[in-house]
Amino acid sequence: MIHRLQALLQQSFLRVEGVFNRAFGDRLNPLYHLGSISFYLFWLVAGSGLYLYAFFETGVADAYASVDALTHRQWFAGGVLRSVHRYASDAMVLTMLLHMLRHFAFDRLRGFRWFSWVSGVALVWGVYVSGINGYMLPWDRLAQFVIVASFEWLDWLPGFGGTLVRNFIYADSVNDRFFSLLAFMHIGIPLVVLLLMWVHVQRVPKARTNPPRPLMWSVALTLLVAAAAAPVASQGGAAQLERAVTDVRLDWFYLLVFPLLYQWPLGAVWALLGGATAALVLLPWLPPRLRRGALPSHRMEVHGHAGPITARAGESLLEAGLRAGAALPYECRNGGCGVCRCTVLHGRVDHGPYQHSALSDAQRARGQTLACCATALSDLEIEFEAPLCAPLATRLHRAIVERMDRLAPEVMRLTLVLPDEEPMAFVAGQYIHIVLPDGQRRAFSFANPPHDNTRIELHVRRIPGGRFTGHVFTQMQAGDELHFEGPLGSFRLNDSDAPILMVAGATGFAPIKSIVEDAFHRGIRRPIWLYWGVRRRADLYMLELALQWQSQHPNFQVVPVLSEATAEDAWTGRRGLVHEAMLADFPDLRGHEVYVCGSVKMVDAAVPAFVAQGLSEDACFSDAFLPVMGSAVASAV
Repeated sequence: MIHRLQALLQQSFLRVEGVFNRAFGDRLNPLYHLGSISFYLFWLVAGSGLYLYAFFETGVADAYASVDALTHRQWFAGGVLRSVHRYASDAMVLTMLLHMLRHFAFDRLRGFRWFSWVSGVALVWGVYVSGINGYMLPWDRLAQFVIVASFEWLDWLPGFGGTLVRNFIYADSVNDRFFSLLAFMHIGIPLVVLLLMWVHVQRVPKARTNPPRPLMWSVALTLLVAAAAAPVASQGGAAQLERAVTDVRLDWFYLLVFPLLYQWPLGAVWALLGGATAALVLLPWLPPRLRRGALPSHRMEVHGHAGPITARAGESLLEAGLRAGAALPYECRNGGCGVCRCTVLHGRVDHGPYQHSALSDAQRARGQTLACCATALSDLEIEFEAPLCAPLATRLHRAIVERMDRLAPEVMRLTLVLPDEEPMAFVAGQYIHIVLPDGQRRAFSFANPPHDNTRIELHVRRIPGGRFTGHVFTQMQAGDELHFEGPLGSFRLNDSDAPILMVAGATGFAPIKSIVEDAFHRGIRRPIWLYWGVRRRADLYMLELALQWQSQHPNFQVVPVLSEATAEDAWTGRRGLVHEAMLADFPDLRGHEVYVCGSVKMVDAAVPAFVAQGLSEDACFSDAFLPVMGSAVASAV
C-alpha cells in the first residue's frame, strides 16, 4: 500500500517538476528548493514580525487598536508588512508540507534519515503552534474564536477540567498579563522553531538554507503582490467575549482543524492529530522498512578524491561523497539538472527516479548515472565528467626525476626516486597526482609493479597545448623536483579464477604493465589476453616487452591493433577499434573478467558493448583517462 502511494506521488512529482524545468529551468525549479525556501520564508516572517511587534501594544484595551493603526495608518509599511507576515507564514506551511511529501514520495525517510524526518515532524508542529498563537494577538473576532476554541480543546485534556476556558466567560477575566504571555509565546516559540530548523539540517551534508537569489526575489515579489491584491485586515472589529463568534474567515493553512472542534467530540480531534503525528513519527520504521544487514554499506572510490568513501544503505552517492568531504559537483540534488552525472567504472547502482532530460537512456547504457539519485548496490568506482571542485588535501611527497626516456615520438617515460622516504607501497593499477605549483593536479598510473618500488615509473603522453605534458617534453630535465600525492585509486586485479581480458588504449598500457608484471610475480596462472590499441605503429612503444611476456609466459597473449595505420607502417596485423577486435575474438564474454584502460571515449564505447555480449557488470573494471581542462592527461582512477 505504501509502495503504491509512493510510486503514484513519485510520478506526479516527476511530471510536475519536468514542467517546471521547462518553464523555469532546472536551477530555478522551486520544487528543488522547498527546504531552503522554507528557511527563507521563516526569515521574512521573523523580519516582518519584528517590525509589527515594535508597534504592538500588549494590553487588552490596546491590542486591537494598535494592530488596526498599523494596518491603516501605516499602510505603506505596517499594513503591507502585516500582509507579508501572514502570507509568508502560509507559504511556509505549504513549502514545508510539500517538502515532507516529496521526501515521503521518494522514500527518503528510512535508515539513517530517520533523524531528519522525525525532527521535521516536530518542526511542523512548532510552526503550527507558533502560527495559531499569532492569530490570538490582534484581539479581533477571529482571535476571540481561535483563543476560545483552543482553550476549550486544551480543557479536554486530563488535569485541566474546564479551568482554562473559564477565563474567557467574562470580558474582565482577560487582563494585560495574559496578552504579555501571548506575546512572549509568539517570540519564544519561533526561537524554538529556529533551533529545530538548525537541528533538522545537521544530518544533511552541505544543506542549503538559502535558495538561489532569483527565487528569493521572486518569492518576495509574489508576497508583495499578494499583499497589494488582498491586504490582510482584522475581522469583525474588536473581540467581545459576551458575544459568541458565528462568522469568521479562517486561514485554512493554519486553522484547518478548528471547524472540527465544533463538529466532532474533542477527544476524537485529539485522537486524529495524535494518531496522525504518531504515524508520521513511526513511518521510517513501518513496513517495508530497511532491516539491519539487508542492505549493507558499500565502499566507494571517487576519481580525484583521496581515500575510500563509505556509502550507507539507501544513501545517494552524492550524499555519501559530501558527507566524506569530497568536493563533488552538484546543483539541484533531485535528478533534474545533470550536473552530478558520473560514470560508474566498476560496480552496480540503483539509478533511482530522475528526469530523463538529465540522464538519457544512451548515457545510462554507457554506465553513467546521477549521483544525487543513485544508490550503491555493490562496491563502486566512479568518475565525474568535470574535475572535482577542490581536491582533498593529502600528504605531499617529494620526488626527483632520475631518468627521462623517449619511448615513442609522443610518449616519455619518467623514472622518479624518493630521496627523503622509503620505497612507496602501492597496489598494481593505482595512480599518483602530480601537484603543479598552483595546486592543480595531473594523474598518472604506476607503470612499475609493486615489488619493484625503489623507483616510480610513469608513462606520459604529450597532449597538444598540454601544460604539464608540454613541460615534460620541452623543459623537464633529469634532476628536476616534483611533488605528488598518492597512491590513489582502486583499479586493480580482482581475486578470482576467471580468464582475464585486458584492453589498453595508448598509454593505458601503463597500469596494465604494472598489473601484468605483478601477476607474473605472484604466480597467477589465469589466462591473460592483452588487446593494445593505438593509432600508428610507432605508438606501440613497448610492444617488444609485451611480446617478450608472451614468449616467457604460456598464459599470456598480446594482440596489437592499429586504428589509423598508413602505408609507411607496413602493418599486417589487426586494424580497427581495439574493443571491436576483442569482441570479434570473444563473442561470448560470460565467465570472463575485462579490464579496460584508456580514454573516456574509448571506455564509454567499449563497456556497453562488452555487457551486450554477456559480460557481467561485476566483472568489468575500467580506468578512464580524462583530459583535464583540455590540456593534460589524467588517469583518474
